Amino acid sequence: MNAKSNPVIIGKSVFLDSIKLLFQKLNYEFFIAKRIIGNKTYKSSVSAPIIKIGIAAIAIGIIVMLIAIATGIGLQQKIRDKVVAFNGHVTITNFDTNTSDESASPISTQQDFYPKFDSVEGVTHIQAVATKFGVVRTESDFEGIVFKGVGSDYDWRYFQEFLVAGRLPDFAETVSNEVLVSQYLADRMGFAVGDAFQTLFGKEDIGQIPFIRAFTVVGIYNSGFQELDEKYVMGDLKHIQRMNKWLPDEVGNFEVFIDDFSKIEAKGLEIYEAIPSKLNAQTVSQKYYSIFEWIKIFDNNTYGIICMMLLVAGINMITALLVLILERTNMIGILKALGSSNWSIRKLFLYNAAYLIGLGLLWGNTIGISLLLAQKYFKLIPLDPSVYYVTEAPVYISWDYILLLNLGTFFVCLLMLLVPSVIITKITPVKAIRFE
Repeated sequence: MNAKSNPVIIGKSVFLDSIKLLFQKLNYEFFIAKRIIGNKTYKSSVSAPIIKIGIAAIAIGIIVMLIAIATGIGLQQKIRDKVVAFNGHVTITNFDTNTSDESASPISTQQDFYPKFDSVEGVTHIQAVATKFGVVRTESDFEGIVFKGVGSDYDWRYFQEFLVAGRLPDFAETVSNEVLVSQYLADRMGFAVGDAFQTLFGKEDIGQIPFIRAFTVVGIYNSGFQELDEKYVMGDLKHIQRMNKWLPDEVGNFEVFIDDFSKIEAKGLEIYEAIPSKLNAQTVSQKYYSIFEWIKIFDNNTYGIICMMLLVAGINMITALLVLILERTNMIGILKALGSSNWSIRKLFLYNAAYLIGLGLLWGNTIGISLLLAQKYFKLIPLDPSVYYVTEAPVYISWDYILLLNLGTFFVCLLMLLVPSVIITKITPVKAIRFE
């Protein structure tokens, strides 16, 4: 039997041809859109400058949005981490402790939650500390400070990042005179690594001679958070225990660290419920309420910038699409005369617009991410630490928000183009086709 007359082969060939025709029918809009984009006359047409403006608007929009999100989140995280470095995420104190920075009454370390807080999930570390007011004295000057006593369980992870000179103190079994001072205090008092100085600490009885302790500077830190840098000197907890006549197992308060800051309020409540009734738990966001309310404003600014950039980019793309439609009125008339539906022709132009949006996103991401990486590694843009609590604009780069931002921008712009593409339904073949 001849292969040409074989019904199986004929049936298979007809089936494949039908599939091919169906595929072409379903994708002819994409095919024509590709031909339009690749056409040289398209790139030199009247609409070319407007199209370039539309692409530039998308690119500039994505650059501004990336910078707004990266710097907004980066600044929030930096400020938050600096406050947490000095206080922990949650502070456990006595209820009768006053609201000052000095530890008034001691807490025993003989607690179920110390040295490991296993009863609350998400707690990564707990450390015992105490604070006491003092006056740093030199031959020519003096300065008030808060001496923060820490022990061998103290997590120096944050201060390791802040260290600008020397090393971190080493607290062994015996009382150590090593201290870590801030760059602010070192500049004001003329301290350098290796210098020794005296500090006066008051006693309960005002008439008594104050305690005098000699310390040696082994390290200098600079968190950029002047409100805290100007106060704290980090030293050995045993000094405060001796001056306050506390037992070796008594401390001023506990600092608790958690693994997820977004759950701080819920974890703060869990910690409060897990500790004895005579103790109180306060989150860092409650203690520094004004600072955390201030950094929340960054979210509103970021949302405002995103909405504004999307609106500008969308309007520019609407203008570009309208120009494209008007420029190809003849083609629309011919396609309608050949039987194309209004939706098919709208899809054709939406494919074209999607290409332009994608091109704008490509350029925008390339430039925007490059700028963010340059700022992250080379610190090109400085900030005033007295206003922003940081010395340079911090950036937070994550592929999660970059991907969401790009997808959101793409689909929002495309949805905005559905409305102006309705103009295609108003074009009739009789009026659109012109014969020369």
